[in-house]
Amino acid sequence: MFGLGSLLRKLPIRWRILSIAALNTAVVLLLTLLILDGANQLRNAWGELIQVRRSEQLLSAIETESGRLQSLIHRYFTQPAPDVLEEIERRRRALTGMLTTSGNIDPSLAEPVKQLATNTERLVAGFDDLRKARVEISETYENQVLKTAREISGLYSIIESTLLGTDALVKPPLGRSREAFSASLVAANAYYLSHSANAAQEAFNGLDMIERTLPVMLDLAANDLQRAALGALRQRISEFRASMQKLTELFDHQAILLRDSVDRSQAEMTATTTALTERIRKTEAQVQGRLNTALNDVYAKIAVIAIAFLAIIALFGTAIARTVSLPLTDMMNSMRAIVRGKLDAKVQGGDARDELGAMARAIEVFRQNAIAKLRAEGELRAAKESAESTLTNLREAQKSLIEAEKLAALGGLVAGVAHEVNNPVGISLTVASTLARRCEDFARELTSGDLRRSRLTEFVESTRDASQQLTMNLHRAGELIQSFKQVAVDRSHAEKRKFDLREATEQIVASLRPGLATKQLKLVLDFAPGIEMDSYPGPYGQVLTNLFINSVTHGFRDGREGSIEIRTMPRGPNNVLIDYSDNGAGMSEDVRAHAFDPFFTTLRGQGGTGLGLHIVYNIITQKLGGKIELRSSESGGTRFLITLPRVVKDDAPDEAQSKISAKG
Repeated sequence: MFGLGSLLRKLPIRWRILSIAALNTAVVLLLTLLILDGANQLRNAWGELIQVRRSEQLLSAIETESGRLQSLIHRYFTQPAPDVLEEIERRRRALTGMLTTSGNIDPSLAEPVKQLATNTERLVAGFDDLRKARVEISETYENQVLKTAREISGLYSIIESTLLGTDALVKPPLGRSREAFSASLVAANAYYLSHSANAAQEAFNGLDMIERTLPVMLDLAANDLQRAALGALRQRISEFRASMQKLTELFDHQAILLRDSVDRSQAEMTATTTALTERIRKTEAQVQGRLNTALNDVYAKIAVIAIAFLAIIALFGTAIARTVSLPLTDMMNSMRAIVRGKLDAKVQGGDARDELGAMARAIEVFRQNAIAKLRAEGELRAAKESAESTLTNLREAQKSLIEAEKLAALGGLVAGVAHEVNNPVGISLTVASTLARRCEDFARELTSGDLRRSRLTEFVESTRDASQQLTMNLHRAGELIQSFKQVAVDRSHAEKRKFDLREATEQIVASLRPGLATKQLKLVLDFAPGIEMDSYPGPYGQVLTNLFINSVTHGFRDGREGSIEIRTMPRGPNNVLIDYSDNGAGMSEDVRAHAFDPFFTTLRGQGGTGLGLHIVYNIITQKLGGKIELRSSESGGTRFLITLPRVVKDDAPDEAQSKISAKG
């Protein structure tokens, strides 16, 4: 093994790899010859197996289709409809086509298929007989049962018309007789629709009841007209009974046809297909056995050759692997020592003439460079630690100031929400209390029995007015809360989404409007409709909030009257312009030059952080991908022109800028 390794080490690594590839190629060629030798046996056996499985699938489809045809026939006679009849005909054609196909696919199935075809024709012929029976049932029901029932109803009406007073003796048995007829007619209709034997029995029971009351009514008849009508009624009742008996016989005949022509044919088809399926499965098992034998023969030959060549490849590959792995292990140990800072040991294997020797010499050069670099790192470490400490302190200070700015804006929003929602909720509470008191008064009047119609009308009107006021004020509170909720969601989840600029701006302004409750300020809004944005509504809301707070805090801090205007309009096909302005105190040239600088404020020591406009600038230019222009003068008035793209690119800002945008 060691002599073979020394010999292989003199060869380049690519030649060693090629030698293993040559051995693998020889194995593949030999295995290919073996597979080709057994391919014909496998192909023939597999073809027979496919033929058998195809026949089995076709028989299963035939059995399923015949079952569906039987179910449709039963369904047609419980719920006759043209679409069901059309489906029966389609299923029959499909079944006949399958039977023809099965005889063509497998000649051995020709004789059983003829039997299945005969059963199918018998089933269809039985269905035709059933349809004829159904027609006769319908004619009997329409022309005999219902016609006779209408005549009986007319006779009952004639008899009732002859009753001159409420004390007629024939009236009680006549009423019972007519009730029995109504029950019989309902049962007959139910029997026609559901084929229920209980319904038929109920119909006959009602007829028995009528026939028992007819002699009584004839004895109590007051005139010849009543007696004649009762005689005709007895004859019609007999006809009704005869038509019901005929209907029963026809339904029994239909049931026999279903049993003997449809169900029996289906049962014979099922038995035939079951026998065929069993025979096909036996054939499939035989074919599967031949296929398994051929496969096992091929597997055995492949296993013997594969094991022999694997032993040779393993021996030769192990020798080649050692010529690569041992030098690599030495170099890996040297690299680990260099990483741990142990630079005093020289790299082994640099005297070899192959690729690994060149790598060892390169690592030695790396070790020498690491020694030189280590000296330089010591000098830079102290300076780096000092700079990092200073940067950490600055970031903590910036984070604290940004959080303070955010909390101040949140406090103003919450106070405004409470003020706006308090009015409709307070009104609703007052109306509800008044309504409860009126309900108590109404309940006392109702209990005492002194309730008048005018008082009831007054109570209904006042209750309607109160409910309308409650609905209106609570709906107003819900709209306010929904507006504030949407703004809060957008602020807390700075995610990109599609939104309507006008709708989003109105929601943001709704959350800002409460801040004007104690100010003598007016908001002027002009929003262009139909501007759809694919941007970040949360950061956009923070921009408007900061600009609003900046105007209230700096532009109108002396309590002066004024107005704030916000206008949105399209700027070309891809951009939009937000024009924000106020007529408060303006800015001097020096203040305007430093307005967007971080920590610059004119209210130092009075609660100002100097981050409001800096956050606005970072959000617009970094998060929203736009630009902002400031116009102001000492004479008064400040204006911000903000240009934003309708679709913000997905390029994320650097980490520091992302944090500023999110915190703002």
